[in-house]
Amino acid sequence: MFDIGFSELLVIAVVALLVLGPERLPKAARFAGLWVRRARAQWYSVRSELERELAADELKRSLRETQEQMRDIDASVRAADAEARREFDAMRSATRAIGDEAAAVEPPPAVTPTDRRDAPGYEPEPDDASGEARDDRA
Repeated sequence: MFDIGFSELLVIAVVALLVLGPERLPKAARFAGLWVRRARAQWYSVRSELERELAADELKRSLRETQEQMRDIDASVRAADAEARREFDAMRSATRAIGDEAAAVEPPPAVTPTDRRDAPGYEPEPDDASGEARDDRA
C-alpha cells in the first residue's frame, strides 16, 4: 500500500532511536503499532461495509430484473390463457351448432334382424353342419 522497503524502515528506526532514546522507544513502538492496528481494522471495516453495500445493490438490481421478467411471463401467460379460452368457446359454440344440426336431422330407420339380409355388406352365416352359407330368405 505505501511501498516502504526494509532500508527505509531501518532509517526510520534509527531516527526514532536517536530522537526518543532507548527508554521511550519501546513504548512509542507499541503506541505506533496500536494506531496501525486500529487504522488497519478501520480500513477493513470500511472495505467490508462497501462490499456489502455493493452486494446489496447487485441483489436489488437482480431482484428488479427478475420482477420485470415475472411481469412479462405473467402477461404472456394471461394472453395465452385468454387465447385458449377464446378457442375453447369457439369450439364449444361450433360443437353446439353441430349438435343442433344433428338434432334437426331425422335419425335413420332402425334395422331389424329380418332386414339385415338386405343391408349392404351382408354375408350369410355358415351352416353348422355343412359349412355352407345358409340363407333364411326362402
